[in-house]
Amino acid sequence: MTSTAPLQVAEGELALLTDLYQLTMTQAYWKEAMHERATFSLFFRRLPPTRRFMLACGQQHAAALLSRLRFGDDALARLSGTGLFDPDFLDWLSTWRFEGDIWTLPEGTPVFANEPLMEVEAPIAQAQLLESLMMNLVQLETVLASKAVRVVMAARGRPVVDFGMRRMHGVDAAVRGVRAYRTAGLAGTSNVLGGLRHDLALNGTMAHSYILAHGNEREAFRAFARHYPGTTLLVDTHDTLEGVQKVVELMREEPGLGVKAIRLDSGDLGELARGSRRLLDDAGHEEVKIVASSGLDEMQIDTLLEDGAPIDAFGVGTQMGVSADAPVIDLSYKLVEYAGEPRVKHSPGKINLPCRKQLYRRQDDRGRYLGDILALRDEPVDAGEPLLRPLVQAGRLVEAEMALADDARERVADALPRFPEDVRRLEAGESDYPVTLSPGLERLASRA
Repeated sequence: MTSTAPLQVAEGELALLTDLYQLTMTQAYWKEAMHERATFSLFFRRLPPTRRFMLACGQQHAAALLSRLRFGDDALARLSGTGLFDPDFLDWLSTWRFEGDIWTLPEGTPVFANEPLMEVEAPIAQAQLLESLMMNLVQLETVLASKAVRVVMAARGRPVVDFGMRRMHGVDAAVRGVRAYRTAGLAGTSNVLGGLRHDLALNGTMAHSYILAHGNEREAFRAFARHYPGTTLLVDTHDTLEGVQKVVELMREEPGLGVKAIRLDSGDLGELARGSRRLLDDAGHEEVKIVASSGLDEMQIDTLLEDGAPIDAFGVGTQMGVSADAPVIDLSYKLVEYAGEPRVKHSPGKINLPCRKQLYRRQDDRGRYLGDILALRDEPVDAGEPLLRPLVQAGRLVEAEMALADDARERVADALPRFPEDVRRLEAGESDYPVTLSPGLERLASRA
């Protein structure tokens, strides 16, 4: 007899979605009666070479989820079966609750190296257990949002739609990715479950198989447009410009057919867009839009528009769905304070900044960002807006609307134009946006 494993992790299993050493360390803390309060900071040490900033995403969703983490009877029985854990420790886990505080950046905050996306303050056995799951949750959405916002910037105000579900790394990535895309500013998605779950408009046309199944391209166009008035027709199954000409002829034959757009999915998209635009305009159909897809990324979109290609919207799939040029960030969750004392890791290339922190973003009198200051949490800093906010206090979600991130999309759209142009460039390279340490943090870091 075979069994089918669940497609996704159930919430009751989330406590087991961790690395083994998190549980063995927690048991060791418990045996050693180490219950002092600890602070862990979630940050990355360096930007990927093709990123000038990252877009923080997923951290508020993670905080809300982790505040509900429990070890149920089934999870405890499975841990017992490993033979690694004492019965008394498992009894303690049965009543385990996160009772600490979690500070986060608001969803959609542009963030730079060494700036904390989250800080967790709790007895060390509680804070330690969150590491693996928290990093997994925040890594994915931050990576995808950071890629997607570059595509949105490259499109220069033209709508971008997510077509990437089929080649993304698993169903969880495909669904949660839509949440990241919504934050980044995408106009829609072809992913039905992702769009419905995360309130992003559903968009799509047809596949080449629909054309091929009919055997006659013109009749396939006619049938689909009758089924779905105002549709977008895929015109490149055979000869692209001949396909556009067939669309023009159909609209002349049936004036009420109501084709809204054509989609180009292969070939020289710039030249084909220009040729298609001429055919449509010459026929008096300036209202019909041109959508381009076919393995696009932000650099190709930028080149197309720089060359004047008359493209009105973009469908972007694999390159965005797997963040092909930067699929990972150097995300770390490090102990920075324990029992009221600073803690610093001194491994070469992996040094962290000690203690609880606050991040301030400075701006001029016109609202343009001038730079960031990393400071100790309670250190007086006159300049700048404090960005880290408490989302969970004493184990309870205290700002539920913040976790929903309904305003994250608007936050991104508002923040990006405030940064220097150098930060917003698509080309690889470092920006000169300053991130400095406060005097108090500088002193502690130098002594550590």
